[in-house]
Amino acid sequence: MSHTAEFLSLMAVFLVAAVTPGADFACVLRESVAHGRRAGIAAAIGVGSAILVHVAYTVLGIGLVVAHSVVAFTIVKWAGAAYLVWLGVKSLRAPPPVLPDPGGPDSAAPPLRRSLAIGALTNLLNPKATLFFVSLFSTIVSPTTPIVMQFGYGLAMAAVLAGWFTLVAVFLTTPPARAAFVRAGRWINRATGLVLIGLGVRIALHRSP
Repeated sequence: MSHTAEFLSLMAVFLVAAVTPGADFACVLRESVAHGRRAGIAAAIGVGSAILVHVAYTVLGIGLVVAHSVVAFTIVKWAGAAYLVWLGVKSLRAPPPVLPDPGGPDSAAPPLRRSLAIGALTNLLNPKATLFFVSLFSTIVSPTTPIVMQFGYGLAMAAVLAGWFTLVAVFLTTPPARAAFVRAGRWINRATGLVLIGLGVRIALHRSP
């Protein structure tokens, strides 16, 4: 398989996974609705940047060790589950979102680095992401593919994921969409919180490979 075909195959599988709703989507949704467009985009960039870490340890072989180590996988699994449950509880307890002044920034928005970190940690602490990238690279990417090129694949995937969730954040914060979310108020927080807690429980119950 040529490197071009290899890259296209890799991206095709990755794109399907990227647009499938999960913890990353719930995270960007929460930040966008609760804190506005800039926070949502920061979370999207955080999710995308986490891909670089997954690719780095996968290319270096560390991901294979984690995927096949019961202890290492269990640590990652419980850390990720606890983090998602914590985010879910925060959503359940959060006050209803409010619309900012027209044309102005969100007055109650937290520092963007916080949303960036939340996005990155949501993706990094998901053990399923570890298994996904290990299996993806081991089945599609040839061992003879230069490491530099493999990191190039990772950069492309990170850019695509950040771009996709940026579009999601922009859509969720258009005036009509955000007004609808704000009208739903506390129910959005409750629904998002329950989804995050459910994902955390699902990860906790996931069996080690």
